[in-house]
Amino acid sequence: MCMQDSTLAFQAWLSASPIADLRLAASQLSGPQRRAFEAEMALQHCGGTPLLAATRFGWGRQTVALGLAERRTGSLWLGAQSAFSGRPRWEERHPPVAEALRQLAEAHAPQAPPCRPSFTSTRLTAQAAGKALRAPGESAEPWPSPRTMAEGVKRMGLRWRQVVQAKPHKKSTETDAICDNRKKS
Repeated sequence: MCMQDSTLAFQAWLSASPIADLRLAASQLSGPQRRAFEAEMALQHCGGTPLLAATRFGWGRQTVALGLAERRTGSLWLGAQSAFSGRPRWEERHPPVAEALRQLAEAHAPQAPPCRPSFTSTRLTAQAAGKALRAPGESAEPWPSPRTMAEGVKRMGLRWRQVVQAKPHKKSTETDAICDNRKKS
């Protein structure tokens, strides 16, 4: 079967509406998911030919080829923009500071209950942590702002939160009678 015959059979099988649906589905995805989807559709409907997929679906030929290569090798490829963009987090720039902050926050955390949640609460506030860490004569340069410290501690698995130990019982007439009895004796 020659290429033109398969193209005519494909066009008869796949009308304009499903093509528009495939284009819409691909436009909703991004990055590796989009490339994997386009590669899968190219394999199913175009025999794995990026040029044919580009003409039928309106996708980029290089994107489809990259998706097919990723599928063949089993590894994801990153472009220079996504691989090297972005500012490193302060925990990565100052690991000793992050470790000291983690130890300080864990020291102020309550004992773990039997069913431990994914986040542990700590009684220490971000402002108090900053003061405690800066107290031993350290310079202010490596220490982040309180908000940045709070975000970093959240990424470490702790939350800055006031932990309620016990709520007092509501005062009732019976407790008043008991208290009055103690005062009299």
